[in-house]
Amino acid sequence: MKILHTSDWHLGRALYGRKRYEEGEAFLNWLAGLIEEKDIDVLLVAGDIFDNSTPSNRAQELYYQFLCRTAAAAHRQVVIIAGNHDSPSFLNAPRELLKFLNVHVVGDASGPPAGEVIVLNGADQEPRLIVCAIPYLRDRDIRTTEAGESVADKERKIIEGIRTHYRRVCEAAEEQCALMKNPVPIIAMGHLFTAGGQTMDGDGVRELYIGALAQVGADIFPGSIDYLALGHLHVPQAVDGSEFIRYSGSPLPIGFGEADQEKMVVLIEFAENKPRITNIPTPRFQELRTLTGDWLTISGKIEELKSRRSRAWLEIVYEGDEVAGSLRGQLDEAVAGTGIEILRIRNNRILERALSRIDEGETLDDLDATEVFRRCLAAHEVPEDQHPAFLEAYREVVVSLQEADPRAE
Repeated sequence: MKILHTSDWHLGRALYGRKRYEEGEAFLNWLAGLIEEKDIDVLLVAGDIFDNSTPSNRAQELYYQFLCRTAAAAHRQVVIIAGNHDSPSFLNAPRELLKFLNVHVVGDASGPPAGEVIVLNGADQEPRLIVCAIPYLRDRDIRTTEAGESVADKERKIIEGIRTHYRRVCEAAEEQCALMKNPVPIIAMGHLFTAGGQTMDGDGVRELYIGALAQVGADIFPGSIDYLALGHLHVPQAVDGSEFIRYSGSPLPIGFGEADQEKMVVLIEFAENKPRITNIPTPRFQELRTLTGDWLTISGKIEELKSRRSRAWLEIVYEGDEVAGSLRGQLDEAVAGTGIEILRIRNNRILERALSRIDEGETLDDLDATEVFRRCLAAHEVPEDQHPAFLEAYREVVVSLQEADPRAE
């Protein structure tokens, strides 16, 4: 069987206020074409289909249009798990209907482990693959709380909970495999943060659990897994030196920091139950450019973009000696009448000369939520020895809000 691994589509995401529906649609059209061209048998989507738990009508339309096109071939099957950005109940709601399109959806881990084991048949209706479709494991799925627990206790219980869940689901898969006439490969899916995983500044990868990212080691995954299709980290990468434990990464750059990063999907083909891996680069559907330097340098780069009729989205980082207080107006004039859009301007000279602790040119886009909370503690003169306790309580609130499912009722 030919299997394609992708994740982290983040449909409905905006970049500095600019919606990215056209970019998402272009990617899904390309992906559907690739699936048809390569005659893919199984598509694995390892979480974060949407960018938030209440996706817009437009984001939903892109999702369902893609599934209808992809499921047009009778032999093709799709397996989708929820990520930490997704609403489990939203993904689960149409799953019984989607089964008729050979689309299998697992939004949460609330049922028995065997419920996350999906046996996929080939065109001859014989079993060809077992998928352990393990979604993002929410705190409530894997940990019981006790009064007086330390952060270390919580993190230890979270990691042990993840280990136990993978073991139970894989044991259920092994039991099914043992009943078959011929052994078939076992693929597991997951949406989590593995230790040593590479991230990028500004990639939007959230803290997953209370206390920290709760990074797990590759040793928590059972040895019966022939390939592990992971989501959550946006940089395509193998884990712990193993070619068979992989993040496909996000197919679109999440921000300007990823503009030059090669994005991809992963093709897996089994020969004698051994996976062969091929990385397939995804095209760049929207040009993102960061222009850095003084005014002459930046304006020269803009003229170069205009000469080739670029429709790039720009991040401007001004580093000239002049303060350039009218920079916004100069830039707007430079791109007027073109398809170029300036999404962000960072005037480093103003930042350097600002005297306040929160720089004059700094915005909330420059800070993450935890840093804002830290500054609030400082602004309210909370003693530093009390900061760890407040940060722990803050993280518990944030995680509980992120894991809330507003569509459940």
